[in-house]
Amino acid sequence: MENSDRSDSAKCLTRWVREARARTLDLVADLDDDQIIGPKIPTSNPLLWEIGHVAWFQEHWVLRHIGGHKPILANGDDLYDSITISHDVRWDLPLLSRDRTLTYISQVRDNVLELLDHERLTERAVYFAKLSVFHEDMHTESFTYARQTLAYPAPTFVTSSSPLRCQRCDASSVVTDRAVGDVEISGGTFHLGAIKEASFVFDNEKWIHPVTIEPFAIARTAVTQSQFAEFVDDDGYQRRQLWSDDGWQWREETGATHPLHWKSDGNGKWRRRHFDQWQPVEPDFPVIHVNWYEADAYCRWAGRRLPSEAEWERAAAGSHKRHYPWGDSAPSPERANLDWQAMGPVDVAAHEAGESTGGCRQMLGNLWEWTATTCRPYPGFVADPYQAYTQTSFGKCKILRGGCWATRSRLLRNTWRNFYQPDRRDVFAGFRTCAP
Repeated sequence: MENSDRSDSAKCLTRWVREARARTLDLVADLDDDQIIGPKIPTSNPLLWEIGHVAWFQEHWVLRHIGGHKPILANGDDLYDSITISHDVRWDLPLLSRDRTLTYISQVRDNVLELLDHERLTERAVYFAKLSVFHEDMHTESFTYARQTLAYPAPTFVTSSSPLRCQRCDASSVVTDRAVGDVEISGGTFHLGAIKEASFVFDNEKWIHPVTIEPFAIARTAVTQSQFAEFVDDDGYQRRQLWSDDGWQWREETGATHPLHWKSDGNGKWRRRHFDQWQPVEPDFPVIHVNWYEADAYCRWAGRRLPSEAEWERAAAGSHKRHYPWGDSAPSPERANLDWQAMGPVDVAAHEAGESTGGCRQMLGNLWEWTATTCRPYPGFVADPYQAYTQTSFGKCKILRGGCWATRSRLLRNTWRNFYQPDRRDVFAGFRTCAP
């Protein structure tokens, strides 16, 4: 690596390491000792454990694997290795106190910054430093999910890498049209996945390969809360014929009759909980906190279907494989609702500047979008060094695309594949539909 490249990489990575750890600290700073542990639930970790895990992961791959350092904690692997420690026992571990945990995660950060300042930045060092930052970015998003799930107050940030501007008031998000209807997408051969020249991609994006796509029509925007309310009010949750077998079994077991965090106000209207505050459902905001089964049932009710992930990527990237829906320029507040900038979803017709070449809006940001595709490896798949990232989810999870308002913009591109089990509703996820 040339000296100038090393200097630029070191500055970038140093900034990222600081930003990621600052966001982790911000997301737990206001929580009391009971809140930072929280109840044992299947979709969240005890936050005190999770922030320690984030630092342990960075220590493991950057300080120990690349730097050759000895472990900072003698029992760190026994506390924080998510591969060997099952989810349900994490509340019962002899966790460090809050103060000791904060000391540990700060020490890891400082040691990584020192290593980046002195270590010759080989490609391997850059790779694992980025991996640790992106891993933390994913967890800070999950910290935000947890705060919503547990009805904690919306987080406040002491530090920010960019101004957190409210899209409800910001001129950049003024809705100039309703962005209604479908976009017609031509069929043919499409090259799905990441190119080998990409600077960093995850193993489940590797590598680009040809797929055949039939012509299709995809909605310009995600399904809104008012549209989904029509499905709910039309007894969509009670009509067996609208649900897959697995979906109906989930609905019967849970007794779900509407999206998570919704409740009726008793006057034929719906309210939704945003962190610890109940507010009227915003008609033109996207429906979120619906799982794959709910999205699939809605599509049957509406005479529509979910896009495959190949169709989604084709609609987002265009025929020339743009890096982002709007082109190759980095995300900005005008183009996409990312990086907690609005502290929640916004109108589905906002961010006209981020529209894809075909006319689809918000294909990056605002909410994750379920696709019809089950998570499977691309042809020739080889796991990256962090082998647990995707392999355990193959055949079990559904693919989501696009990123949500709490996703770090540096994580995303049109080829990025997220994945969750089809019953997960805590995620900031919704969907857009295709014509049948």
